[in-house]
Amino acid sequence: MIKLAERMGRLGTESAFEVLAKAKALEAQGREIIHLEIGEPDFDTPQNIIDAACKALNSGATHYTNAQGIPELREVIAEHLGPVRNQTIDPAQVVVTPGAKPIMFYIIMALAEPGTEVLYPNPGFPIYESMINFMGAKAVPIPLLEEKGFRFDIDEFRELVTDRTRLVILNSPQNPTGGALELSDLQAVAEICAERDIPVLSDEVYEHILYDGEFHSIATLPGMSTSERTIILHGFSKTYAMTGWRLGYGVMPKDLAQHITRLMVNSNSCTNAATQYAGIEALQGPQDSVKEMVQAFSERREVIVNGLNELPGVSCVMPGGAFYVFPNIKGTGMTSAEAEAFFMDRAGVACLSGAAFGKYGEGYLRLSYANSIENIEKALASMGAALADL
Repeated sequence: MIKLAERMGRLGTESAFEVLAKAKALEAQGREIIHLEIGEPDFDTPQNIIDAACKALNSGATHYTNAQGIPELREVIAEHLGPVRNQTIDPAQVVVTPGAKPIMFYIIMALAEPGTEVLYPNPGFPIYESMINFMGAKAVPIPLLEEKGFRFDIDEFRELVTDRTRLVILNSPQNPTGGALELSDLQAVAEICAERDIPVLSDEVYEHILYDGEFHSIATLPGMSTSERTIILHGFSKTYAMTGWRLGYGVMPKDLAQHITRLMVNSNSCTNAATQYAGIEALQGPQDSVKEMVQAFSERREVIVNGLNELPGVSCVMPGGAFYVFPNIKGTGMTSAEAEAFFMDRAGVACLSGAAFGKYGEGYLRLSYANSIENIEKALASMGAALADL
């Protein structure tokens, strides 16, 4: 047997793909499974974006590109994001990657090391904790509280920050809870981080999937611009239904961008050429499809939240963004893992254990409503019938 490096034992995974595999295996046996586990829009990529990629391929975009991203896309990203973040962004601050996840990977790799600490939301996207642990740093969870709409307590956050804190990770709107931070939350975090010179990785991939209120970025606050302490993690997968295209980017201080580009050179060489031209069209082309998708998600959100609140032992707060609900299932008497297995086996509904997103997710489930209202209603009915037989 090949001997692995010790650090491989600290590397986690993303359970959505494991549950998807189990669901597919059951389907292969003839079972009908309703998929509420995977976090991707169920819409097709808009045709204008597909056409732009085809045009690029036919025009010769089949070769290596600049490891930092083609200049044209970086310029468009800077021009697109700068005005809405109240700052001028230099294209040299932008690094384009195959999906947004590499920015997360590279930033944690570049900043975290043994003896340092990284604060991250919990429950939260599992790769945050996985990568912090992988780099040998201490992962310090910021508990997200259901009674606060899955925001965190600022006083508790302040106590978690120490002289060893190397990075703070924020995500709003959030995966898995659908919660969104308020401006007052970000102002408090910004004050602390600016005073102590702590960078923030702001995961904003769900920016445009927001139903209530206004989107706020910590990058707009004093001392926290992308030329100072904020690294914006963003991408095209969720907004433009481009999960399979693998196109994301980070916006950060120029000197850090140079180091992140070196990590790109050492790992991916560059991001797919034609995909980058598709990204230009996504940002510059019509945005009607985005509005239509968000409207559909909003309607589904009402259906799934109302339905979950009718199930025995289940309660669910209304999420403010993304396309996930995070119902409390403590009243069923099951753990999160037990409930995940129960609903798959007894109801034919694939969903995720809340504990897969961190220890503060125990007692909850994550369901994605990136599915049709018909299937959501069918899933709710099946879940209700299974619970009634308990």
